[in-house]
Amino acid sequence: MKLSRPIALTLATVTAAATLTACAGGSTNTAGSGESAGDETTITFWSNHPGKSRDLELELISRFEEQNPELKVELVDAGANYEELAQKFNAALAGGDLPDVIVASDVTWFNFALNGATTPLDELWDKYNIDTSTYVDTLKGDYKYKDKHYGVPYSRSTNLMYLNTDDLAAAGLPTDRGPETWEEFDEWAVKLKEETGKPALTIPDGSNYLDWYFEGMNWAHGGSYSNEWEPNFTSPETIKAGEFLQDQVRKGHIEISTDPTVAFGNGNASGLLQSTGSLGGLTESATIPFITTYLPGPGPSAATGGAGLAVPNGISDKRKENAVKFIDFITNTENTIFFSQKTGYMPVRKDALENPAERAFLDENPNAETAIKQLNENTKPQDYARVFVPGGGQRIGAALDRITVGDEDVATVFAELQKETEDVIKRDIEPKL
Repeated sequence: MKLSRPIALTLATVTAAATLTACAGGSTNTAGSGESAGDETTITFWSNHPGKSRDLELELISRFEEQNPELKVELVDAGANYEELAQKFNAALAGGDLPDVIVASDVTWFNFALNGATTPLDELWDKYNIDTSTYVDTLKGDYKYKDKHYGVPYSRSTNLMYLNTDDLAAAGLPTDRGPETWEEFDEWAVKLKEETGKPALTIPDGSNYLDWYFEGMNWAHGGSYSNEWEPNFTSPETIKAGEFLQDQVRKGHIEISTDPTVAFGNGNASGLLQSTGSLGGLTESATIPFITTYLPGPGPSAATGGAGLAVPNGISDKRKENAVKFIDFITNTENTIFFSQKTGYMPVRKDALENPAERAFLDENPNAETAIKQLNENTKPQDYARVFVPGGGQRIGAALDRITVGDEDVATVFAELQKETEDVIKRDIEPKL
């Protein structure tokens, strides 16, 4: 299946938001007194280095500076994760110096756009002759709001299941595929635990995006976090999905961990749910053989995720020009191939897959192609309650910790989550619709 653009649905519900005021002050096209001061020969790039990519980003910067000797790029460590970076950016909007380029995640970009904190890019692309037609359409479309784009795909991913093939063989299970459904996973988990004594799967906790990984499990059970702006946490299907997760934890089939990637890579769990962005590191460091597979269905049962690059609204035209040129360069075909091969993130340009070197790499590294195939076959846009409602992901993650680590009653926790989400939508979203 082809992904639809999540904001295409949003457009139908937020068409009256045209009068939003930019939080950072300043205009999209003209200089003004509200603009943040800044050196127009230095591009300040705020990143949390997705997929432990700091050294790769420095290499991309070096390539850019070599071709643009009149410009320098300053890479700023802006947080340990997407949320910390967003908090730092929000603080800058309140009066600090604004950067030129920021990493904006699937959870943070929309609210920046909704509040006018980031710049619509289409006019800048036209003005400076930047060709964006080769971006993967579905990934580019993820940043579209009110017929304008507020970001560019950068470190884009889906969630994957990683499986230890030695453990699969020991348990008499197939070594060339994953479980097709969560019910089959439960059957596999019994055999894996009996044979190895280890959990069949380790998953990050609620502070590390359990809400993202559980989203696909919820879809597979017929549930969702929301139907557009209507929260859906109390539906029978969503509660059933939560109870399935809780039951798997109780049985010891699933382990909720603060560092699941290390646990899996060291052979302490038979499987892992993690981002494609972890593939590069695991390929280098894992002490066990593994395959990557789609998430169990029925599908679509995996969420797209990761992050894009955005430009603050309250900076000068010259800084915006520099910013979009820099973004275009570090996400061009050559550089997205470099970045994706090193990290495991998906290439964000369509013509990357036509590149002979990339095709050869994928043929030699089939684990790297799983996410690309899954993008077209087993994914759909995320639920509004996670990605568009302020604090949605963290709120859901905290609730999931309560039902897994805390073993609290699912229906009770999800009812509280339903009410909290409704209150936030009423307070922070509805006034702008």
